[in-house]
Amino acid sequence: MTTALMETRGSAASTRWVQLGLGLIAMMSISSPQYVWTLFTKPFQDALGATLPAIQVTFTILIVLQTWLSPAQGYLIDRFGPRLLIAVGCLLSGLGWITSAHVSSLIGLYLTYGLLCGIGTGIVYIGIIGLMVRWFPDRRGLATGAVAAGYGFGAILTTFPIDTMMRRSGHQQTLVVFGIVLGLVGAIAALAMRMPGKSDVLPPPPAMAAQAGTPPAKMLRNRIFWLLFIMMTMMSTGGLMVISQFAAFSRDFGTANVVVFGLAALPLALTVDRLTNGLTRPFFGWVSDRIGRENTMAIAFLMEAAAVTLLVLFRHNALALVVLSGLVFFGWGEIFSLFPSTLTDTFGAQHATTNYGFLYVAQGVGSILGGPLAALLREQTGSWLPVFAIIIAMDALTGILALFVLKPMRHAYAGKAAGS
Repeated sequence: MTTALMETRGSAASTRWVQLGLGLIAMMSISSPQYVWTLFTKPFQDALGATLPAIQVTFTILIVLQTWLSPAQGYLIDRFGPRLLIAVGCLLSGLGWITSAHVSSLIGLYLTYGLLCGIGTGIVYIGIIGLMVRWFPDRRGLATGAVAAGYGFGAILTTFPIDTMMRRSGHQQTLVVFGIVLGLVGAIAALAMRMPGKSDVLPPPPAMAAQAGTPPAKMLRNRIFWLLFIMMTMMSTGGLMVISQFAAFSRDFGTANVVVFGLAALPLALTVDRLTNGLTRPFFGWVSDRIGRENTMAIAFLMEAAAVTLLVLFRHNALALVVLSGLVFFGWGEIFSLFPSTLTDTFGAQHATTNYGFLYVAQGVGSILGGPLAALLREQTGSWLPVFAIIIAMDALTGILALFVLKPMRHAYAGKAAGS
């Protein structure tokens, strides 16, 4: 290898870690609208005189817009680059919080917190994931896991401050202050981002990864994509149910305000959950880079089924709620590193942002099932147990599908592509 090439590779290696750091900051800045939402459900219910299912429609709008618009957002980022679009996304997310502080109706809440935060977080999320699979062809699981961890970790820094400010100053001032701060921090980080250029010499992807890029239209005709879509929908449903309904079911179980280690169980559990939800993404991404995507999926998803089962069995114990909810998120959050890296390994990096935009729609489907429909099932049955039973079954099924259906399908597809 020539000295010039070594220097070029060294420069690209340094640059890509800087890009990962910037992506991590931007992801952290947009995580609170989703992960701290559960703290706002009761204040919005009281302020608007609405039922829990009606309030939870806001969360569904946020996730649906975050995910269902992502194919178009991914195309725009593939076409025009990440810098300006991601900055705008961060500002829109902050604006959603600021404007929702002043709403006086459900429609107003839907059009501010739901609409603006949904569009903004979607642009940022899909753009940064698409950026990382390009900068790290050799470490896609680790890189996507690291920035996706920012989306989980960000709320660690905000959960207790938001909870404290809400108690002292009310939810309106809290939304305005944090909306301004988080929007500006994310936008500043985004303005330094860029796609890898021709002068950036990056390591090659693994042998099993697709070398050529499959365009979205062709990918959408492939059964592997739809299997991944169904699997991601099932896993998203359970995680989003826990995220959006956590305060509600912990109150029903009588554990929300029980003191654990000197702190109320609800905000303590939410903080622990954000930590494990962040840690699992780079951890299982790193594991999947070494033992394979499907093997890792089977381990993580079956662990998730077991964790949710234990959470239900010990639901009236506040300490168990804190510990086991953390384990639940450790078994769930890795979907945001495993699915994009698996998709890009299968269909190539050329159209990675747009392609993942289509798969990310599964998160929106999961938000409908895990948000208002789960709340409605709780109201109809008078219990959260049927909701948890469905989630446990879907988690276990997804783990089995990864090992016994997805794995042979992907091996056959890779062999066919290599022989063509």
